[in-house]
Amino acid sequence: MSSLNRVLLIGNLTRDPELRQTQKGSPVCDLGIAVNRAWTDENGEKHDEVTFVDVTAWGKTAQNAATYLSKGRGLLVEGRLQLDTWQDAESGQQRSKLRVVAERLQFLGGGEESADREDRQRSGNRGETARQPRPQQPNRSPAPARAGNGSGGRQRRAA
Repeated sequence: MSSLNRVLLIGNLTRDPELRQTQKGSPVCDLGIAVNRAWTDENGEKHDEVTFVDVTAWGKTAQNAATYLSKGRGLLVEGRLQLDTWQDAESGQQRSKLRVVAERLQFLGGGEESADREDRQRSGNRGETARQPRPQQPNRSPAPARAGNGSGGRQRRAA
């Protein structure tokens, strides 16, 4: 029998990413995201539900998450489910936790505000941005039309 372990989530970060390294030096980043669900019941009442999900990213993905993400930022996570189990030191009971291991992250939202925040994080400056204003592009005339029928060399038949 076939199986598939694939997760796609879109949500907002609940805390700043926490970057660490394994004993062998591999980067690992722990993230928390909140995923919202809204629905209307049979009586017409609207309900909201929030699910909090722990996400772990590895390698370059972990480094990018720690560099460019912060609490509140929108994020698409593509990955797989992983069940961690351990024995509780205090009670001796078996414990388990389901998490998503991210294989791909896509940063959502963005725009000038988040780009400025990212520049401040990279430069270590929390006040003013390190971004320089973009120079204005000179007005350019449109490219001259190419000879031909515009079909990229393909001939079309008239119908």
